[in-house]
Amino acid sequence: MSFKPQIKIPATYMRGGTSKGVFFKLDDLPEAAQQPGEFRDQILLRVIGSPDPYAKQTDGMGGATSSTSKTVILSTSTQPNHDVDYLFGQVAIDKPFIDWSGNCGNLTAAVGAFAISNGLVDAERVPENGIAVVRIWQANIGKTIIAHIPITNGEVQETGDFELDGVTFPAAEVVVEFLDPADANADMFPSGNLVDTLEVPEIGNFDVTMINAGIPTLFFRAQDLGFDGTELQDAINGNSDVLQRLETIRAYGALKMGLISSLEEAKVRQHTPKIAFVSEAKKYVASSGKVIDEQDIDLCVRALSMGKLHHAMMGTAAVAIATAGAIPGTLVNQAAGGGDRTQITFGHPSGTLKVGAEAQQQAGRWFARKAIMSRSARVLMEGCVRIPDPTN
Repeated sequence: MSFKPQIKIPATYMRGGTSKGVFFKLDDLPEAAQQPGEFRDQILLRVIGSPDPYAKQTDGMGGATSSTSKTVILSTSTQPNHDVDYLFGQVAIDKPFIDWSGNCGNLTAAVGAFAISNGLVDAERVPENGIAVVRIWQANIGKTIIAHIPITNGEVQETGDFELDGVTFPAAEVVVEFLDPADANADMFPSGNLVDTLEVPEIGNFDVTMINAGIPTLFFRAQDLGFDGTELQDAINGNSDVLQRLETIRAYGALKMGLISSLEEAKVRQHTPKIAFVSEAKKYVASSGKVIDEQDIDLCVRALSMGKLHHAMMGTAAVAIATAGAIPGTLVNQAAGGGDRTQITFGHPSGTLKVGAEAQQQAGRWFARKAIMSRSARVLMEGCVRIPDPTN
């Protein structure tokens, strides 16, 4: 039996925020993979190295965590007054599926840089020195994101002294604005309430803030779930019973938010909604050994991604935190001390993050104008990825 040689696909491996992913230009993909569908998913799964029953992704580009099992497809924008279309795929590690239901806020920080370096942004919009404003159309959720990319001598500046907790080395600061992060055609709070009661059979009833801003997110009080809000990854990710309990709660939350029509659907919709828990500001030691003092933060937040406690904070969840924090009465706002807030600093397992948001109420409904945060990004490797010919 003869086997075809591997195929090569131009790609760039990038870090964006506290995540890593494989970036592609749409027209560099095999022709059959330039359209959504099973063949595209098959290609990207093989690139990342999924599904892997060993959960290591040794035979692919994935890093065996939700933060490093990601793909991005970019193209010249099809939308007026935008530069680039950004499609994000969250690749499952041990299952053969890619979740296209949401955005990755962290990798958003790398989208503008990739778009400029790969000719997807009109050269007239890129200064010789200064800040390039890249208008991104987030195709998964149909939202506009503005990335402010530093430019030096006509090229993207990646090095700098901006430090981001959860990232080992400093880099250039990238300011990202998420415009109208909630669905303008639906309630930011799906039930219309800032706080609801979620009934989970055989587990309990919990107060919850359900918000769709940045990414659909369920916020709980840490103490209601049996936590104190300062947990690090090992305290949760090593306990399969706790993880299963949280996944069950998340599934019922997805049902209550109207994101799924049956609990079974939650198994193939692991990327959304996110589940997070909050507490008042507390002193703790971050995973890096850095001491986080309660006076330096407004609250503590822990969030799960793809069934595991995140090592820092997902960018889209940070948008949800910022937005919920700006609205008096939500569990996030309560944990931060209440009142009107346009900016909060929260503690996460790797350190702290400052985020801002503008929200307003009209005719009894809340609307978010924008959320803003600083991240960083850089190219790790560029060239081609190789995979076995899928037509073999």
